[in-house]
Amino acid sequence: MTTPSAVALKFQMYNSLFLQLPFEGIEETGALLALFAQVCNTGVAEGKEPLQLIEDFLNEHRPGRSAADRYQLLFRFIQYAEREVVLFDSIEDASFAETHDLEGKGTVKHLLGRLSDDGRRSRMLEKLQTYAVRIVLTAHPTQFYPGKVLGIINDLGKTIQNGEVEPVHELLMQLGKTAFVNRAKPTPLDEALSLNWYLANVFYEALPNSIFRLLKGMKQPVHRFPNPRMLALGFWPGGDRDGNPYVTADTTLEVARRLRKSILSCYHRDIRLLRRRLTFRGVEEQIAAIETRINNTLYYPDQPQYASCAELIEDLRTARKSLCNEHQSIFVDALDRFLLKVRLFGFYFAAMDVRQESSRHETVLQPVLQHLEEKFPALFRYADYEKMDEAQKMTFLLTWKDPINEADYRDEALLETIRTFRAISIIQKENGEAGCHRYIISNCSSALQVTQVLALAQLCMPNDGLIPLDIVPLFETVEDLAGAHLTMKTLYRQPQYAAHLKHRGQVQTVMLGFSDGTKDGGYLRANWSIYRAKEALTRISREYGVSIIFFDGRGGPPGRGGGHNAGYYAAHGSEIENREIQVTIQGQTVSSTYGTVEAATYNIEQLFTAGLEKAIHPNAGDMPEADKLLMDELAEAAYHAYLELKNHPDFVPYLEQVTPLKWYGDTNIASRPTKRNGDNSALVFKDLRAIPFVGAWAQMKQNVPGYFGFGKAVEIFITAGKPDEIRQLYRRSRFLRALAENSMQSLSKANFQLTRHLAQHPQFGPFWGMLLEEYERTKKLLMEVSGEQELLAANPVSRESIRLREIIVLPLIVIQQFALQRINGGNVPEEEMEIMRHLVLRAMFGIINAGRNVA
Repeated sequence: MTTPSAVALKFQMYNSLFLQLPFEGIEETGALLALFAQVCNTGVAEGKEPLQLIEDFLNEHRPGRSAADRYQLLFRFIQYAEREVVLFDSIEDASFAETHDLEGKGTVKHLLGRLSDDGRRSRMLEKLQTYAVRIVLTAHPTQFYPGKVLGIINDLGKTIQNGEVEPVHELLMQLGKTAFVNRAKPTPLDEALSLNWYLANVFYEALPNSIFRLLKGMKQPVHRFPNPRMLALGFWPGGDRDGNPYVTADTTLEVARRLRKSILSCYHRDIRLLRRRLTFRGVEEQIAAIETRINNTLYYPDQPQYASCAELIEDLRTARKSLCNEHQSIFVDALDRFLLKVRLFGFYFAAMDVRQESSRHETVLQPVLQHLEEKFPALFRYADYEKMDEAQKMTFLLTWKDPINEADYRDEALLETIRTFRAISIIQKENGEAGCHRYIISNCSSALQVTQVLALAQLCMPNDGLIPLDIVPLFETVEDLAGAHLTMKTLYRQPQYAAHLKHRGQVQTVMLGFSDGTKDGGYLRANWSIYRAKEALTRISREYGVSIIFFDGRGGPPGRGGGHNAGYYAAHGSEIENREIQVTIQGQTVSSTYGTVEAATYNIEQLFTAGLEKAIHPNAGDMPEADKLLMDELAEAAYHAYLELKNHPDFVPYLEQVTPLKWYGDTNIASRPTKRNGDNSALVFKDLRAIPFVGAWAQMKQNVPGYFGFGKAVEIFITAGKPDEIRQLYRRSRFLRALAENSMQSLSKANFQLTRHLAQHPQFGPFWGMLLEEYERTKKLLMEVSGEQELLAANPVSRESIRLREIIVLPLIVIQQFALQRINGGNVPEEEMEIMRHLVLRAMFGIINAGRNVA
């Protein structure tokens, strides 16, 4: 395998091509940027503040120039460095197969090699009958590259992989003339179309390839294996309306139809390729007829077409039978691969989820219930409903049979809710039930909130008493996570909801929010609270005969539940149900982790095999009760340390006044507002989205959500005379090691030297000191406990990638900090203030993109 340093050598070689591009002033910009990077590196290490660094540099290299000319150089530095980041991304993508062992630990091939004895093989085969991984792509605003730049990254990677220089030069010229900033916010449909590129060009190949190799290696019949969707896709763009007023029922329908068209186009392309191989009498005619019907389904609705995916599957199986019986099964693997794709992706490609915030449903039910009183005054009074307890309200809502008539209402929020449920019915009819079968309730805190959604579904969706919809509560806060099992117990015991679950196969999906959990309770407490919640939810679900599926809302960075996901899932014990692994993949992480077929295959297989450890080692990940009690203590100590920070009077003011938080809404990277309450009112912490919250800390190179409280908790153990206990817990617990490794990622990307000037700030100096103290404590103690001499010592590829990226992006961070210092220092002319604001905003893109998973 190529060493990480080889990536650095390639970068240096191709980076020199920038200086040869025929753009005005590029040689000067490149040469001065190299000097500026050295000045930043030396100056930051010496503790110089960004304001002084840049003023000294401009005085030396732009003496006597106007302020506009001096600042224009900084903008050119940003543009140049942004493109260096793109080049580095492309080189890493091109070198993926050289820096990662594509047949090593965690891959399908490695898994097959571990199934040497019959016992393991039979356990694995039994597990695979129902096991699945669902990767859910979200529209969350963490992708700072516009679509056209992502296309260049993809093409650059392929060209670099082939060792070509002239095409790289041409692509760098294109990059130099391509804007990195969207002129306007994308619409929800724009976001869906952007992610659709990955569906068609990456996941369409990567997922079935892994399944095919696994089933062939297990000597199982690919064409009729009962669980073809063991790797599957979910999709939130166009369906996630939580806090996004731009997502409507019409949007949801349009996105679903685009997904259908996209997968049918993939099938049409594949069947034409297959037709070039299956040129045998009898089979040739069958394949030609299938191609015609797929084409008609796409473009000619008045011609014979496929009304459902089942019809296409039946025709393919008929053709397969002819191929095997009459033509010695020639090219049967090619036909089986295509049949697997159709069984996997259906006519929907990725299953759309609908998501809405919990309070919305109570709000829209109120006018419906008031209208019910007007309609049947002798039978129902709204005042009586309000006096009912939770159980009575649940029973009333789920036994109410009078359908909602849209014409009876004028309230726009209610009408949109009615249309949303009806859109789900239309999608199920057009794309198949699997195309949209879940409704997720954000910030869920009670059983009543779940039954409100089921009641609305019963009243709005055409049905025969059986609702083809899974209601998924999303528990996010520390408090809601702690009570989640009691909420589900209430639902399992509710007769009408229990009947609904029976109709849905006794399967209940529960979503757990890492991002908001970390924002609410801190890194360690949130992760451990979710672990404990999963244990309690598993116990209560097994008690009531329900198979529970956990859907984890994880972001890119550790501060939002990201990092090394495979290690996290491999660390789950048998007390946690693992029928499926379901996880959100967001913005930046889609392009950085799943941007190519090679990278996607590798990372998907790592996640997939992590959940199969139990089939090989039944006790893998199990944690003794004594260790869990130690984790309880550790998490509680970390929680109190985080609460001290979160409740500090300067916590929100620091975010508002010192960090670039307020500029997130101006980046035009997503359709969704940065606050759930999208008005211009003062910032309220509970309304703040986790993404700008975590991203603001990343811009400051402080990464507080990814570690804060961890070091303090370890210190408390050591001070209490338990240093050996914490070290032994670290060695025994895969879960603690997974959390520590992910926390080390956050620490590796932090650099408090850049904001050392804040130590002297009259208001925020002591607060900044709190942050620095916990950063240094956590870094020191995690290395002590792990026995590592440096952060991420066990992961040299990640460590070297982070190191190189931090070097490239350092000038951008210094420029942004310079602008923030100018803004916060006051006495800046208004025209210059606008330039400073623009510098902050423009630097954000390169800083986030260089981090790859920091937002």
